[in-house]
Amino acid sequence: MKGNSNSPGSNGNILILTYLISAVFVLLIGYLVWFIEARSENALNNSYNARLEHLSDKVIRGKILSNDGRVLAQTLTGEDGTETRIYPYGSLFCHAAGWSTRGKTGVEDLANFYLLSSHDNLAEKVLRELMDEKDPGDDVVTTLDVDLQQTAYDALGDRKGAVVVMEVDTGKVLAMVSKPEFDTNQINVLWDSLVSGDAGEGLLLNRAAQGVYPPGSTFKTLVLLEYIRENPEDYKNFHFDCNGVYQYGEYTIRCYHSTVHGSQNLEQAFANSCNGAFASMGLELNHAKMKSLAEEMLFNKEQPLSIPYSKSTFALEDGASDWEVLQTSIGQGGTQITPVHNLMITAAIANEGNLMKPYFIDHVINASGETGQEFLPESWGSLMSGEEAGILAGMMELVVTDGTGSALRTEAYRAAGKTGSAEFETGKESHAWFTGFAPAEDPKIAISVVVEEGGSGGREAAPIARAVFDTYFVKQAQKEN
Repeated sequence: MKGNSNSPGSNGNILILTYLISAVFVLLIGYLVWFIEARSENALNNSYNARLEHLSDKVIRGKILSNDGRVLAQTLTGEDGTETRIYPYGSLFCHAAGWSTRGKTGVEDLANFYLLSSHDNLAEKVLRELMDEKDPGDDVVTTLDVDLQQTAYDALGDRKGAVVVMEVDTGKVLAMVSKPEFDTNQINVLWDSLVSGDAGEGLLLNRAAQGVYPPGSTFKTLVLLEYIRENPEDYKNFHFDCNGVYQYGEYTIRCYHSTVHGSQNLEQAFANSCNGAFASMGLELNHAKMKSLAEEMLFNKEQPLSIPYSKSTFALEDGASDWEVLQTSIGQGGTQITPVHNLMITAAIANEGNLMKPYFIDHVINASGETGQEFLPESWGSLMSGEEAGILAGMMELVVTDGTGSALRTEAYRAAGKTGSAEFETGKESHAWFTGFAPAEDPKIAISVVVEEGGSGGREAAPIARAVFDTYFVKQAQKEN
């Protein structure tokens, strides 16, 4: 008697196979939907996507606009049809707006797909198609503020360094200056010298996001946080007698210019940026926990940035030498940070511990002025608790009212921050840092400033922050009136 091909076992196998195929099909559909919603834009905007080059055959690259509609970049077409990308502000937005020839950087790169897309009126597009004319690309409205950018640019002057400014509760980047810079209108003329270095050191480098520096005393904010975490009950009892030079075995740590601070409690040591106090504090900390905290603050980690950036590094390991601990505790040693990373930490402190993802594009509009894609604030998550952020914010306000940040004392508003002077090479002046926010009681904007070989952060970097804050609050007052 022949066997039954439709036996229960055979039917069960077929049923299982059917379910598996159905499940795979559902997963593929789900992945396709997810890709379209979440990743397709990134794929289309990838610089390796050949389709973008074809778009430029039919679309005139759109404008890049400031947050109030001023033109930062536009394409002009000559009588012979030649297209020229123009940057009305010359070198002012060199690294922020970027450039679109010889590669793409800044907003030119971020918004490449939008600038080469056209969502103009369909009838107009059909008419231009019949006349063999190109469509106007969509315009991109950025978060960048021309007045704050100009103030930061002017305040930095002819010194090398960077200034980055953002809203603490949204993540909108309001200004990003990197020097040295060049007139992006001249990029084709200057290109050979730019890439060879003949025109200066690192003009193509966006120091705000790609420049790595020892953080100096700005890192004391995190050392302070770790000390508070390890001594929650008695951190307020900290005391240190500073004679300008701290000796630990064979090692010597000096306060800036060997300044004698005398008897210091925790608030005074932070406000006066006492190296001896923080070196001694660092020796008490658990190395593994300090590294863990640093990595919570995005050292050695990917960061929520949409532009090319360098990772910040924290190298102290459990069992490190006393010298490594002493150096790390005052922001030296193997610790390196970018200005924009310092800004993110500061902004999180100002925002009750919550870090908002920095972003540069506010919305996209078509040639008729109709709004298309909009970009909304997005939280990355908490870097610390609200209570911890409140303690640090209060300490940072004392830096301005009673310590090294006196350049920001004003009747117009209350500011908070931390200065820093970071040594990087024997025989050269230290880099000058300031990172802070204002107003202290209700923070709106945060700033990070580094002046290469500037020396004192309080003398060289803090006045730059003051100039930007002044401009911001004048503008706010004008809006209210």
